[in-house]
Amino acid sequence: MSQPRKREPLIQVKGNYYLRIPIKTHVLTGDDDIFQVICKYIAPVKDQGDLLFVSEKATAITQGRAYLLSDIKPRPLARFLSKFVKKVSYGIGLGIPETMEMAFREVGTLRILLAAFVAVIGKLFGRSGDFYRIAGRKVAMIDGPTPYTLPPYNGYVVLAPDKPQEIVDQVEKELGLSCAIVDINDLGSEVVALSPKAGFSRQQIAAILKDNPLGQGSQQTPMGLIKALSEEEAKSFTEVAGTVQDH
Repeated sequence: MSQPRKREPLIQVKGNYYLRIPIKTHVLTGDDDIFQVICKYIAPVKDQGDLLFVSEKATAITQGRAYLLSDIKPRPLARFLSKFVKKVSYGIGLGIPETMEMAFREVGTLRILLAAFVAVIGKLFGRSGDFYRIAGRKVAMIDGPTPYTLPPYNGYVVLAPDKPQEIVDQVEKELGLSCAIVDINDLGSEVVALSPKAGFSRQQIAAILKDNPLGQGSQQTPMGLIKALSEEEAKSFTEVAGTVQDH
């Protein structure tokens, strides 16, 4: 098994410096409320101007949108279509019958069949991405079980979070903290929802989190803070961090 990539907490994006601080929590379940989790772990450590980012998967889990693999009974059509899904290195996607079945349940049979038909036509013209463009983001964010996923969710299918914009709005309104729900993996990042008064754009956040500072496996860090630093602060942080590492 390959060693996990080292992720530095400090990143420079277009001449600006940002510190990414992963926050470790207990293992979240459907019995948790994501807002209460944020209050418990983030409220004591946040500063003015910080941006909170929360994993879309963790958010969905607290909403009861995680389904045990063995409880999902795929229809024959789901078994058939899953065979044609392109395999990728960072996850299963719809490449197993159970995740394809949940795609059917999320958006309906007709939409999945239309997406599959358009994808076939697109491939004839050398085009990719048509399936998810038609099926939509709710389908694209379906996560299947992988060996590196934090137990017990290495045996679950997790859907996209429900009403993520309402969650980030609540965090900003009640905690005075800008918030983003993000979909990040080792190949990149995407902002699912962003509170209205955030001092960061979706493009900035995606660039700041492009190396997945929360980690891809069992780090148990479903959320984190982004702190903007001046050049002097970044230099000071680097010097202190270097001293600690040397010791």
